[in-house]
Amino acid sequence: MSGGRPSPGGVLCVTHTASATAPDGSQVLELHGPLTPVEADRLAARFVERHRAFSVLFASHTDSRHTLTFIPRGTAPPGPVPLSSELLADVLLLPVGAWTVPLTGTQRARVRAALRTPDDPGRHVEQVALHWTGPLDAHRFVAAWQSVAARESVLRSAFDWVATPRLVLHDHAHIDIVHRSREAVPSWDDLLAHDRAQGFVLNRAGLLRLTLIEDAPSGEGASVPGTRVLLTYHRALLDERGVHVLLRAFYRAYLAGGSLPGGDRRPDVRDHARWLAGQSPDAARAYWTRAAPPPDAAVSPGQQGGPTRQSGDAQARRRLSPAQVLRLRAWVTARGAGESSALHLVWALLLHRAMGTGGRPGHVTFDVRLSGRDVALPGATDVPGLLGGCAPLTVNVDPVEPLETLISRLRDAALDMAIYPWVSDELLSEWTGRGARQTGTIIDFDSRPPMIPAVRAELAAQGVRVDVPRLVGGSGASVTLVARHEPDGSLSLTSLYDRAVLRDADAALLLSQCVRMLRALADFTDAGTTVAQLVRVLDGLGVPHAAVRPPGRQGARRPSLTVLRTGEPGADVICLVAREGVVSGAYERFARRHDGPEHIVELNCQETPLALPPALVEVVRGARLLLCGCGPGAVTAYEIARTAAAGRDPVVVMAGTGSAEASADALAVGLRSAMTGRLTARDADLPSRKHGNPSQ
Repeated sequence: MSGGRPSPGGVLCVTHTASATAPDGSQVLELHGPLTPVEADRLAARFVERHRAFSVLFASHTDSRHTLTFIPRGTAPPGPVPLSSELLADVLLLPVGAWTVPLTGTQRARVRAALRTPDDPGRHVEQVALHWTGPLDAHRFVAAWQSVAARESVLRSAFDWVATPRLVLHDHAHIDIVHRSREAVPSWDDLLAHDRAQGFVLNRAGLLRLTLIEDAPSGEGASVPGTRVLLTYHRALLDERGVHVLLRAFYRAYLAGGSLPGGDRRPDVRDHARWLAGQSPDAARAYWTRAAPPPDAAVSPGQQGGPTRQSGDAQARRRLSPAQVLRLRAWVTARGAGESSALHLVWALLLHRAMGTGGRPGHVTFDVRLSGRDVALPGATDVPGLLGGCAPLTVNVDPVEPLETLISRLRDAALDMAIYPWVSDELLSEWTGRGARQTGTIIDFDSRPPMIPAVRAELAAQGVRVDVPRLVGGSGASVTLVARHEPDGSLSLTSLYDRAVLRDADAALLLSQCVRMLRALADFTDAGTTVAQLVRVLDGLGVPHAAVRPPGRQGARRPSLTVLRTGEPGADVICLVAREGVVSGAYERFARRHDGPEHIVELNCQETPLALPPALVEVVRGARLLLCGCGPGAVTAYEIARTAAAGRDPVVVMAGTGSAEASADALAVGLRSAMTGRLTARDADLPSRKHGNPSQ
C-alpha cells in the first residue's frame, strides 16, 4: 500500500505489541502521524489530566513517529495494566487539540441508532424551512453563517464513538450552503426527500446544511419572488428550538455585514454538560418508576394493517382558525389547563379508539417533546443544541369518565414529567426495566423562541421579510404531530409521518379526526360530559390503519469471519475487526490497495469474544497475527489481543474515526511500521525527547 504518512485531515494510527510491556506494567504505544511540538505537548498533557492512573512519557523519533509510554501510578499487580477504552480513544482522537463533551443520554441513543442504520440516513435528520422575501446578498449570507459557526461551538462539533459516543469540539467548521435555481428543483417534496437521503457524516464537524432555492413563491397562491431557505440538521446534535436560536444569531450577523464580534458564546453545550453531571437522579428515578408505561399501553395511531407499499417521509397539514383557537383556549382555560393539554386529550382518545376495545378502559402512551431548557442553568434558554428529548405521557382512558377529569390528569402528568426534561431513553430503560421505548407518536407543541422585534424591523428596513420557520421533514417517529401558533392567531397542525407506517389517506384521516375533535371541544360545556360523548363526533368515520414500522438493519450478533484476500503460504494474517460504527468502506478500501503477501480477513463481532473463533485460529495457525481496527473496531481489537488472543503476542494496529480513505490510509501507515520492525519497551526510553516531557 502506498504512502508513508497520513494525508492532511487524516487520522492518527497507534500500534502496540505485548512485547512492548515492561515488567513493571509499563506499556508502549507507537503513534503515527504528523504532530507539531505544540500538538505533541498538548497530547501528553491531555493524558495526564484525564487519566490519573498513569504517568506518561512522550518521545518523538521523527516528525511522524512518536512513542507513548504509560506507567501505572502507585502499587500495581504484576503484569501489564490494561488500558481503558477511554484512554485509547484519547490516543486516537483527532484533531489532537480538540476537546470532548459527554453526550446526554438522548444524544447517545440517537447516535447509536444512526450507526445501526447506516443505510437509512434520512431517518436521523430534521428539516426546517422559511421564506426570505426581498434582496439576499449571497456573500454576506455565507459569511454570516460562518461567523455564527465561529461563535457557537455546537456548529463546530462532530461525534466520536471510539470508546463511547461523545461530542468533539473543533476549532473550525465549514457550513455547507448550496444555491439552487427553481428550475433545477423538480418539486419541493423531491428536494426534501433528496436532501434527507444525503444524511451527514457524523465524525465531520458542521452537522448543519443550508439549501437556497431562488425565485420560489412566498406562499400558497402568491407570486412574489423570493428565496426559500431549507435548514437540515442531525437529530443527535440539534432540535428545532436550537435552530431558531442559531437563526436569531444569523440575522444579527447578516445585519452587521456578515460578522459577529467576540469569541465563543457562553453558556453552551460544555456548560450544560457540567450542569447535567451535577444532577441527582434520585427524584427522577422515583417518579419514572411510578409513571412508566405499562407493557400493554396502546401506542399505534391506527388499527394494525398490512404493508403500506409506500416509503419515505411525508406531511399533512390542517389548521384551526383564529376564532376556533379563541373558543378552544377559553374552554381549556376554564378547566385550569392549556391548549397543549387539549391536544394531548384528543390524541389520547384517538389512540384509545384505535385499540378497538369498545367501551372498555385502556392505557395509551405517546411521547411529548421537551426542550430541556427550563432548568436551573443561567442562560439555558438560548443554548443551541439537544438539551431535552421526548418523554412518554401515559394515561388510562375510560370512556365513561368526564372529560374534565381526564384533561386534568393529562395536565398534571405533563407538568410532573416536565420537571425532569433531562431524563433520557437510556435512564428510562434502566429505571423501568424495559428495553428501548417505541411509543410510535410524538406531540410537539409550540416552544419556539419568538423573533426579536428589533431584528425584524432592521431586516424590513433593508427590504427583507422572513416568515416564521417551520418543521417540514424528519422526526424519527412513525408520526409526529406538530402544533404551532401562527402570526394571524390560527393554530397550524402538521403531521410528519413515515409512509411505511401510514398510507397517505390514513395520515390525512387521522389528522382530520384530530382537528374535528379539537373544534368540537368548545361545544361540550356541561361538566358531566364524558369521554365517549366527545368520541361520538367521529361516528361514521373509519379508524385509520397503521403498519408495523420496519426495523432498521442490525449488525451481526455472533462473530463471523470473512476472507477478504488469500495471501501467500506462511504469511502473516491481518485481521480487520469490524463492529457497529466502523466507517463503511474503510476495510474494503484497505484490502483493495494493500500489496503485501499477507492474508486479510474481517472479523465481525459486536462484543469481544472470549476466545478466537475457530475459523480465525485455522487461518492463523503458526503465523503472526496483526489485529487491526478503525474507531470502535480499534478498541475491540485491543481487547481481543488482551483476552481472546492472550499468549499469541499479536500486534495491534488502531486507527480513529475518519473517512473511509483516511482510515484506510492510517491503517496502512501503522501496519507498514508493524511489519518492518517490532517496538519494544526499550525503544521508548531514548535520550532524545524533542518536545515530550515526563508528565509525572
